[in-house]
Amino acid sequence: MSDASASDVPRTRSGISLPAAPLWATTIATFFGAGRLRPGPGTWASAATVLLWAALCHAFHPHLRTPVAIGLAVFVIAIGIPAATRVSRALGSKDPQMVVIDEVAGQLIALIAVPLAWKTFLTGFILFRAFDIVKPPPVRQLEKLPEGAGIVLDDVAAGICALVVMQLILHSGLLK
Repeated sequence: MSDASASDVPRTRSGISLPAAPLWATTIATFFGAGRLRPGPGTWASAATVLLWAALCHAFHPHLRTPVAIGLAVFVIAIGIPAATRVSRALGSKDPQMVVIDEVAGQLIALIAVPLAWKTFLTGFILFRAFDIVKPPPVRQLEKLPEGAGIVLDDVAAGICALVVMQLILHSGLLK
């Protein structure tokens, strides 16, 4: 019996064998396997991102957290698009459920400039998941972009929407 992962198994599309995705792409695209969790792999990846970012925040001076969050989000987007492209091609699927690096990018964006507190992190999580699920315009239109760009950038837009609403909530004083 083989212990090959789903990305290691050659897929076929219209009778044509598709090559497996490289290990680096599968590891990144599934966010180290979070994309294999059920149910709701995207929710698991978002939750893991919130917890990891909360833990990382303690390593940085509060004034550095915003630039680090921005830099980390840009890095995740830059590596996530090619990883998502490779995995979606290997699986022969436009947006495979196991690809969750897009949720990581969007969730990080939603947490930019958010104070380190459970209320703000929970609110950021809920806002991002809501925008990611509902996909208001122009979020949904970004899904039509090709390959990894379409997979990742719609969640980036959902993260930006969540960020804007979060900042409005913070500046209104609703989360004290």
